[in-house]
Amino acid sequence: MPTIGAVRSDSNGGGSTPQKRRSISGGPISPPSPVKWKSPRRSVNGSPNTPSKEIEKGSDSKTSRLHKSPRKNLSVVEKSKWNPRDSKQMNAVKEALHVSTVPSAVVCREEEQNRVMNFCKACIEHGKSGSLYVCGCPGTGKSLSMEKVRQALVDWAAQTGFQPPDLLSINCTSLTNTSDIFGKILEKHKPRKKNNSSVSPLQHLRNIYSKKQQSTGMKMMLIIADELDYLITRDRTVLHDLFMLTTLPFSSCILIGVSNAIDLADRFLPKLQSLNCKPMVVTYRAYSKDQILKILQQRLMALPFPVFQPQALELCARKVAAASGDMRKTLSVCRSVIEILEAELRESINSLDLLSSEKGAFDQQAMPTLDSKNQKIDIVRVDHMAIALSKTFRSPIVDTIRSLPQHQQIILCSAVRLFRGGRKDTTIGELNKSYVDICKSVLVPPIGILEISSMCRVLSDHGLLKLGQARDDKLKRVTLKVDEADIAFALQGIRFFRNCLLQ
Repeated sequence: MPTIGAVRSDSNGGGSTPQKRRSISGGPISPPSPVKWKSPRRSVNGSPNTPSKEIEKGSDSKTSRLHKSPRKNLSVVEKSKWNPRDSKQMNAVKEALHVSTVPSAVVCREEEQNRVMNFCKACIEHGKSGSLYVCGCPGTGKSLSMEKVRQALVDWAAQTGFQPPDLLSINCTSLTNTSDIFGKILEKHKPRKKNNSSVSPLQHLRNIYSKKQQSTGMKMMLIIADELDYLITRDRTVLHDLFMLTTLPFSSCILIGVSNAIDLADRFLPKLQSLNCKPMVVTYRAYSKDQILKILQQRLMALPFPVFQPQALELCARKVAAASGDMRKTLSVCRSVIEILEAELRESINSLDLLSSEKGAFDQQAMPTLDSKNQKIDIVRVDHMAIALSKTFRSPIVDTIRSLPQHQQIILCSAVRLFRGGRKDTTIGELNKSYVDICKSVLVPPIGILEISSMCRVLSDHGLLKLGQARDDKLKRVTLKVDEADIAFALQGIRFFRNCLLQ
């Protein structure tokens, strides 16, 4: 039997298709048993007719593909899935979303921080006191920004050669009496010296800041008074006296007051304005949807696995931004949705255990279905987020929509689909067509046009729709009186309607 090498030499030696050899008797010799050649796609070696150059080219391309494939596999391995059944991973997610977790950098507040930082730098460079008032709604990053400014100011002073200021942070809610803040400041100036009981801490501070100190001078002091509105008294003397300390001739105070009251400087410090010592004001506006989304993404970036669907995060950011723009509220909603996911996971595990105990250890027919459902709970979906938001933001409109019968909810869903293209109104006839299409797509028997007309009147009585006048019910104009986002928010927690809204 000829070898494979012989077959190749014969085929290549003649330069043409090899002829069958004949025996002495003239009959053809039976060909050798055919060799099963592998496909060029499966093997580097081609068929006997494959030129050597093409084989080498195929070999190189195959080798290059083999070299590239590990990189692709490595990128897939790096993007691991979140396992909410792992307690360590769950605790890491909760810690990343906790309010007390300080991020490495405060995003979306660079402009405000720079203004505060430049103010403090100017005071230290010129050796002059000054006052600044930071205001904004709750949860807009005021306290966190002040902590970052405090750290950055110390680093800046060390780099530029200036003497770093003494730092004093006071949360005014912790003070027993409002006037205790002056004792805190005096203690920072002279920690070892006991104050004479006959002189109040405020008077002692006035004496210090009214006289020129020794040649060595006095270090500047940065005072950050958080929750400043707790110092508001009936006669406002404490607030007035606190800011007046920065106006004394030899004062070394850099006072930063932080409060949620935006107009506190105008309402409670009129005397300072008359003395031309009204504090500089830096306002922290409520976070927008894009800013909330960016902050959430920054916090979740520290985790090596995805936790939220992008649509779920966007829904949370949009709802919180429309309501208050409070980042603390956003983190509260995200932690709440993690608890909802945990509850769903426990329920799935309990159902699996119950089924296994009822069916017995050898009946595995229904268990794979529940087990696969359990495995799919590996990310926070939009319906999870909708439930958490509904618990946090209770709206009478949303509650009304959720309490409606199914067909009335389908009518509202049909109206939302019709008005997506920018239309402001439609007719009951067109609304009925959209309603029938949705019913057919979800296999729900539709009701007649007369029932549709009567249900539209009911929805009009609820204040959800507005009906026009016409002799024929089909020609009556229909307009939505509520925001489409409220309808979508109320119904997207139900899978049936979520699919309808996505169509």
